[in-house]
Amino acid sequence: MDKAARRLQQIQHIIIGPDTHDAPASDAPSPSFITEWKTVLVLPDGVRASILARTDGSSLIALDARPVLAFRTLARTAALPLSAVGAPDVSANIIPVYPVLELFFPAVDAAQRPGRIALDDLWAVVYVLWATMHAQEVIPIVLDPSLPNAADLAWYLLHSGLARLALPGASSPFTSPSTETENENSERAPELFLDRATFWQGAGTGPAWSVARGWLRHAPDHAPFPHTQSFTRSARVIAQHPLRPPKPPRGTLLYARYCAPVRAVLGLHALDPGCKDDMDAFHRWMNDERVNSGWGEKGSWEKHVEYVRGVVDDPHVLPLIMSWDGARMGYVELVWIKENHVAPYVPAGAQDYDRGLHVLVGEDRFRGQAYSQAWFRSITHYIFLAETRTTRVVGEPKRANAAIVRTSVDAGMHLETSFYFPYKHSVMTMNLRERLFKEDVFH
Repeated sequence: MDKAARRLQQIQHIIIGPDTHDAPASDAPSPSFITEWKTVLVLPDGVRASILARTDGSSLIALDARPVLAFRTLARTAALPLSAVGAPDVSANIIPVYPVLELFFPAVDAAQRPGRIALDDLWAVVYVLWATMHAQEVIPIVLDPSLPNAADLAWYLLHSGLARLALPGASSPFTSPSTETENENSERAPELFLDRATFWQGAGTGPAWSVARGWLRHAPDHAPFPHTQSFTRSARVIAQHPLRPPKPPRGTLLYARYCAPVRAVLGLHALDPGCKDDMDAFHRWMNDERVNSGWGEKGSWEKHVEYVRGVVDDPHVLPLIMSWDGARMGYVELVWIKENHVAPYVPAGAQDYDRGLHVLVGEDRFRGQAYSQAWFRSITHYIFLAETRTTRVVGEPKRANAAIVRTSVDAGMHLETSFYFPYKHSVMTMNLRERLFKEDVFH
């Protein structure tokens, strides 16, 4: 049993029984009122997030066996109407209505109670909520006013975009009253609506918020790269396009996300031609007959070193190594579409920040639909996080490659068109930022 598991067991024997939020603690712990800890996910920084459902209806969230916050369902519901507010002939039935949750301090021993809730811990709690309630578009919450920094936490949630308030005039029939008295109900704090779409766009993470737990593991601590024009002229491309930012350092971990369907962390790091492990894997994969049938790059070590150095030096291509829990399993090339030879085939033309991808899975043990869907969605997620001006991800697999076309569609892409390169018949697949973050695809 690891240290975190042992600590969770210790906490399990400390927690007080039911009604601990509203009533004084009893003289002795009451572990009979709790159930077993469940690991929900592993955060991008490696911290394990666990949840404990108690029979009083509340649940406790711990990070590496450290209690952080608890939540419980209140006796009221709320909805977040937008265009329906103030509109005539509105049907309230089309607006999803959800239970309101209250976040409060768990009843643990004094040594375990922090003086205030850190923002990175609050972000982790929000992550746990979305991992367990991912089917909801929003989660209405209120913060227990007894939290020592409740006002700061609410400010963070609203100003980072993790949450929003209801629009003025959004009331019944979109919300249901609580069982509180009329006076208490009129003075209660408004619900904060956690937003699934903004959460998965990385809201509340990064150096600006001092929250280093986000999926981007190499988050810039400066303003976004400015927009200015550049030009590419080569044997296959003549294009004006935005100047692209310098690539991240070789070997740097860029992205990490726990994928529940396979219970593993998908990592993306910048390929390093000076790393023997990276090059050994790349060389072995390219000489696999299955991979070679799609990539056609079978050859010597020297050929592959030259190939990798070429893409590493190309400002329009970002080569990445994919891994599951640190075990290398595949290779990705991310390209800027506007200066790529596929650009002329994009209906209505390529946009400035369109991005494309070419992928191979080199390890047979990581093949299969569950793994493919997880890594495909994760790569797309990284693309949209890395550049907020990117609104489309474009693929161009062989039309005859039914497996990768099906995987693309399962990951949220649609078939935009089909076309003929001089060397292959392709379909153009496309994923849209708007659609990806609105849908429930990251559970």
